[in-house]
Amino acid sequence: MFDSRLAAVPDTRLAAVPDTRLAAVSDSRLAAGDWLERERAHLTRIDAFLQPHLVRRRAGVAHPVYDFLFTYYSLRPRQLRVWHPGFGVALAGPDAQRYLSRTGYTQTNDGVTVSREYLHGRADTVRFIADLLAATAARPPRFNCFGLHEWAMVYRSPTPRHQSVPLRLGADGTDAVVESMPLRCTHFDAYRFFTEPAARRNASHLTRSGQVDAEQPGCVHAGMDLYKWAFKLGPLVESELVLACLNLAVDARVLDMRASPYDLRGYGFAPIAVETSGGRREYARGQLELTERAGPLRAALLDRCTELLDTATGE
Repeated sequence: MFDSRLAAVPDTRLAAVPDTRLAAVSDSRLAAGDWLERERAHLTRIDAFLQPHLVRRRAGVAHPVYDFLFTYYSLRPRQLRVWHPGFGVALAGPDAQRYLSRTGYTQTNDGVTVSREYLHGRADTVRFIADLLAATAARPPRFNCFGLHEWAMVYRSPTPRHQSVPLRLGADGTDAVVESMPLRCTHFDAYRFFTEPAARRNASHLTRSGQVDAEQPGCVHAGMDLYKWAFKLGPLVESELVLACLNLAVDARVLDMRASPYDLRGYGFAPIAVETSGGRREYARGQLELTERAGPLRAALLDRCTELLDTATGE
């Protein structure tokens, strides 16, 4: 149930981030004053974003919406606070020496930068992410799943995933909604949490090996996962792009859970009643908006991966 201690904790939101295409993958050098200012701006944004989560964590208070961003996604607050300029950018000045203790960085004549050896060691990861992003972007978006993946995760189950939050329609009502509409999930990392009866109802049997062949840009989770792919590239990608993807992931998570079977009104989230035609239209509109926002970020991340691969192979 709702914990009153949350009332004093503001909503998690991330301030606007600047243009994600700040630098190409080519040798460039940032003067100390320039990169230190970017680092300060990063810390200002991310600390304001992290503060509600850290307050809740110290108080031992769970949040069914926002904790997902720190549990399912593995990047921890201390890691998010580290600003990275991206591959191909050298940091000048004595302050750059502290980056030499971080994974992937090396000293060059121009300053401290991510090494080519580190890039070569991550080339397979970069290639997988590039293939997934390109395949996803090439497909037409679909907006007919209506967020039923969260419903499928509790279908005919005695133990809801968020046991401290009630089901808005109860167990029987939740099951009835799943049985009234087809399941059309295309995202393996949502599908793998379906109950066994729900998985059998899905239009497709999804597998990890078939992930590249199944994902499509209308999927809320595919947009949310741009954050995962950005941070998995680590210091190869500039932090401004990572935070832009995180900003999208926050809003995608909110839409995701507002359309879920859980009653989150005590946390300030009005439900999107996807069991009704009006709720399905509302969800599809939100899905479309997120898809339009995700497109440029997916393209920027794919461009970054392509440039990294070109550099790694010498092309």
